[in-house]
Amino acid sequence: MTATLTARRPRSRTGGTGATPAGTSRTGTSAWTPWLYLLPALAVLGALLVYPVYQLGLISFLEYTQAQVSGGEPTSFQGLGNYTALFTDPQFRQVLLATVVFAAACVAGTLAVGCALAVLLTRVRALPRLALMLAALGAWATPAVTGSTVWVFLFDADFGPVNRLLGLGDFSWTYGRYSAFALVLLEVVWCSFPFVMVTVYAGIRAVPTEILEAAALDGASQWRIWRTVTAPLLRPILAVVTIQSVIWDFKVFTQIYVMTNGGGIAGQNLVLNVYAYQQAFASSQYSLGAAIGVVMLLLLLAVTLVYLRLLRRQGEDL
Repeated sequence: MTATLTARRPRSRTGGTGATPAGTSRTGTSAWTPWLYLLPALAVLGALLVYPVYQLGLISFLEYTQAQVSGGEPTSFQGLGNYTALFTDPQFRQVLLATVVFAAACVAGTLAVGCALAVLLTRVRALPRLALMLAALGAWATPAVTGSTVWVFLFDADFGPVNRLLGLGDFSWTYGRYSAFALVLLEVVWCSFPFVMVTVYAGIRAVPTEILEAAALDGASQWRIWRTVTAPLLRPILAVVTIQSVIWDFKVFTQIYVMTNGGGIAGQNLVLNVYAYQQAFASSQYSLGAAIGVVMLLLLLAVTLVYLRLLRRQGEDL
């Protein structure tokens, strides 16, 4: 007797052919289930982020000064008048350029120091690694006001030990524009590199050792192994730390305000965050301060989206 085997499709409990219903994953859960779990967090973020951003944008289109706050004059709609006043102001354009250059230098310095120390952590023994980790986390945990005050003392023209060590006499780091920016840059890098170091170090430890050993056996130097093997594998992690550094360094406020005494002599060390603070609270031009905040938000969104788009073109999943 010849048995005929007939392949049959498995039936579902409802009597179907086993096809996944629309809106349902292969595990039997609805496609909306993850969003239900995220709903409480999204509600909190919406209350803490969306509404303030909406208010910021709304005020930027109004005439909102101390007169309107106190009720002495009615609030009037200005349209793009505040933005026109900003972009026709030479000081705003100068501050914007200084902010972009300063933030780019801070990001480059933070990534360079953080990645270099992350590689160093993989080369040293356990005790030096622990000491470096504790020192870095101590710098990371130091409040910005405290760290800025300590750095001002270290580089003080009269009592600072750095000037004595370098033989600079009574040289004032905060008097010149570029020396003041350099001093703030060093402090920003000092308090920011631990995040990059720890994150990149964790990523390096996750790289398979077989790949690194194969590259070393092929005669590749340590720099070439990092550039051609490790860095491409760490590209998603480097994207995260780069975006975070751009956001943090672009909106630096405390370090500039404390170390240059509110923006330096004649505002020579102003950045957008400090400039917005001066316009909104020192000059009571709240609508101009809000407009500067919107410009900063749009610039950060543009930089983030462009960077993510470039990574996706290279085939990276984020």
